[in-house]
Amino acid sequence: MLMNSAAIAALTLLYSSITNLPSVHCITVTFPEAPPHNATLNVVKDNFLGVSYELASFDTLWGTTADAVPEAMQNYMHNLNRRTSNPLRIRVGGNAMDGSTYVPSMTDKMLVLTDPNAYFNDQPTDFGPVLFDVLNAMADKAGEMQFIIGLSMRSPENDSNVVELAQAAESKLGDRLDAMLLGNEPDLYAGHGERDAYNISAYIPEIAKVMEDMRSQKLLDKSILGGPTICCSWGLGDVLNAGLKDDGYKYFTLQHYPNNACSGLNDKNTNMSYYLSHSNVYTFTSWNEDGISIAKSLNTPVLLTEYNSVSCGGSNISNTFGMTLWAIDAGLQSAAQNFSAVYIHTREFGVTYNLFDPPSANNSLDSNWRTGTTYYAALFLSEVMSTSSSSSGTIVADLNVNNSIYSPTATVAAYGLWAADDSSSNSASSDSRDKLVLINFGTNTSATAQSFDIPAPSGSDTTIQYRILSAPSVFEDTNITWAGQTVHQDGLLNGTQETQTLDCKGGCTIEVPGPGAVLVLLGDRSSFYIDPPPPSTYETNGVGRGLRSFDVAHVVALMVVVAGSLVGFA
Repeated sequence: MLMNSAAIAALTLLYSSITNLPSVHCITVTFPEAPPHNATLNVVKDNFLGVSYELASFDTLWGTTADAVPEAMQNYMHNLNRRTSNPLRIRVGGNAMDGSTYVPSMTDKMLVLTDPNAYFNDQPTDFGPVLFDVLNAMADKAGEMQFIIGLSMRSPENDSNVVELAQAAESKLGDRLDAMLLGNEPDLYAGHGERDAYNISAYIPEIAKVMEDMRSQKLLDKSILGGPTICCSWGLGDVLNAGLKDDGYKYFTLQHYPNNACSGLNDKNTNMSYYLSHSNVYTFTSWNEDGISIAKSLNTPVLLTEYNSVSCGGSNISNTFGMTLWAIDAGLQSAAQNFSAVYIHTREFGVTYNLFDPPSANNSLDSNWRTGTTYYAALFLSEVMSTSSSSSGTIVADLNVNNSIYSPTATVAAYGLWAADDSSSNSASSDSRDKLVLINFGTNTSATAQSFDIPAPSGSDTTIQYRILSAPSVFEDTNITWAGQTVHQDGLLNGTQETQTLDCKGGCTIEVPGPGAVLVLLGDRSSFYIDPPPPSTYETNGVGRGLRSFDVAHVVALMVVVAGSLVGFA
């Protein structure tokens, strides 16, 4: 049965009345000093979380030219960027880019839609070098970024435009170009009518042909390609064993959604309970574990370059706090399942799973933006993976509390994060406990709070710090707080950043609101991201990490206060 807004509201009230009881038991979290050996095979960087964009709507979000980059989008990107030491990962691609044409002479605007009757999930465009100008402008304003660009594989026999686009990307983006992905979801080409009876046997020789054409233009002098960017009907292991593992790819890439709305809403894509079961996340992320194992043996990182709740534009539950928790759970589980990075996908105005929406489809310069629930997941994940300068990255493992990996009725999840030792030693014993993530999928904040008994912190400190992500119910779409802050319509965080402190000598108990998640610091090398003083404008010279500067009035006021204290007046 499909749920409309009235049904969702009624269900929220029903959950509240049924579960209006305190937590009935405390869950003990076993968090070993050293990570499990299999977990040490995957060390992720602090920029583990990236954002994926569909090309066809990119100009409505990032601006039509480099001089018209929306301030709200600068803020959204900067919030994520300043929580990491490495550049923010950005991907531009999707079905739209796979069916689009690069036009070098189009220098007055970023792109134009070329088929008004196109299927909503595959809108071709003509686009020009302004795309790269806007990418560089955003990186200059909001902090360093590393970009992934899509290259089409729909017409490999006529790939001159693909080669031309690759040349432009390398020339315009320089070191900011992280990779170029050859093809987008080729396993769906036949089903979408792009190719007749297309299969892996036809795909591999075509990849070789395009690579040879790129190599002739000296575009592959360094490892820069990624693929196969499959989503659905092919297995990564099958593609790699068919020959792709020998092509020198920088990344192997996958895209995946647990459900789709390509044919409209149905009982499956509107079923909130599916997303609140941690065991389903484990199944979702282990979809290609055989292929990922092959990739690990080759030391080739695997990226999940596109994920979100419901493909083809989301469903009526995609913009809820339940999806915030699911996106966090799926992201952390991906790290535990040997993905090196994940990209949350966002699309055109009005798509329910979007991280953010401008005031209207044609007006991105005003500040009245809507923040989607998945943006809070992005904030959380960006902060979770932050590391100290003495660490080479983070090791993540599912702690399987309450048998949550395997029990479909479990309403909790917990992840242990270890700081990977930045030394020549590969021993797990040199890695140290760093952070703990506790998730409670309950449905009413005060009614279903869950207590967790956690171990004492590592090192000499006996206190711990933690931050809380919460909302009134899993169906909430706006009243969400992370560390006491909400995201304003201009993309800035409102409110005072809150960090809780607790004496944890010998262990302690933390209550996680239902629904909600808590990030706990346990390591003596870890620290929380701290908000800078109130900003005014961005630095625009591209120097450093894009930190914002004080407004002159604030500086003058501060000088007056300091001077006053020195000469004795108040």
